[in-house]
Amino acid sequence: MTDLIRSAALTHYPDIARSVGLDPNEMMRRARVPLACLDRPEVRIAVTGFRRLLETSAAVSGAQDFGLRMADRGGLTNLGPVALVVREQPTVGSALEALARYIHIHHDGMRLDVERSGSTVTIALGLRGRHPSASNQSIDLGLGTVHRVIKALCGDKWRPLEVHFSYAPPRDRSHHREFFGCPLVFNSEIDAVVISAQDLGRRIASAHPLMASYLRKRVEAIDTRPGGWDEKVDEVVRALLASGNCTVERVAEHFACNRRTIHRHLAECGTSFSAILDMQRAALVTKLIEDPGRSLSAIAQQLGFSAQSAMARWFRSRFGCSITDWRKGVRPAKPRVDATAKAGGHSARV
Repeated sequence: MTDLIRSAALTHYPDIARSVGLDPNEMMRRARVPLACLDRPEVRIAVTGFRRLLETSAAVSGAQDFGLRMADRGGLTNLGPVALVVREQPTVGSALEALARYIHIHHDGMRLDVERSGSTVTIALGLRGRHPSASNQSIDLGLGTVHRVIKALCGDKWRPLEVHFSYAPPRDRSHHREFFGCPLVFNSEIDAVVISAQDLGRRIASAHPLMASYLRKRVEAIDTRPGGWDEKVDEVVRALLASGNCTVERVAEHFACNRRTIHRHLAECGTSFSAILDMQRAALVTKLIEDPGRSLSAIAQQLGFSAQSAMARWFRSRFGCSITDWRKGVRPAKPRVDATAKAGGHSARV
């Protein structure tokens, strides 16, 4: 199953790409990462495409520290709901536990293992599915993010004891030394940030216990990440429909594959793209038509219908009444739930 990452991970990519002489749009097209994701940080994209973008950007620009440049602009700010629960923990130790526990909400393919041994603590990075010879930038970004998170909690004067990298040392290690400010170990057996065990007990001055408890419950409520192709496609379709640009081709871009792959995997799950699109349209359309300031033609366009009349026919088939009747308060006893793209699929951009 394709691992996904929140598009927020690319928030600073365009600026960093330009700073090393790259055209960010061209690089994203080359890596097959959808350009539209830059405007929607919560939409998910394939981890493989994200990693390919980092490695290609480093190779084309010659900037071997590209991943660190990304980490330098990121840290807690890019982690969304994970950042909220991490920064409200009472101590650095509990914050690291929360980070390790919930990081998958931001990045499906990333794992953190926090292990204490005597006076030191090792925070080991695991990147699922990575190719051993083409992941240096992803490793740097992952370790750099961990470093930035701890530094944000401990203060600018904090330094780790060591940082380990499983790859060979780059030609120029000056940025690595400056960034981490500690001894670096290359060709290591692990990718990890090593800190003092005393750091775990550091109090986080800005933490609020009641807020931490509330945020933990909220994060745990969204902790059940979609597992199968049908669930993950459903999540992406829901996000893209809100932006008015949902087609099977667009969805395939987010999974770094083609439309045939999407159709095949959904068929194996016993569903189809048209069925998922239909369900998400039905969930969204009733909210949109409640807004009197939103025209039906604009709603039809957002939902991917070729014309307002096509949406009207689909709506009547799906809900058993016209849009006009629905707006007047007419509610059929039981809207149809077995409708598929048959009613409107011929006019939809699927």
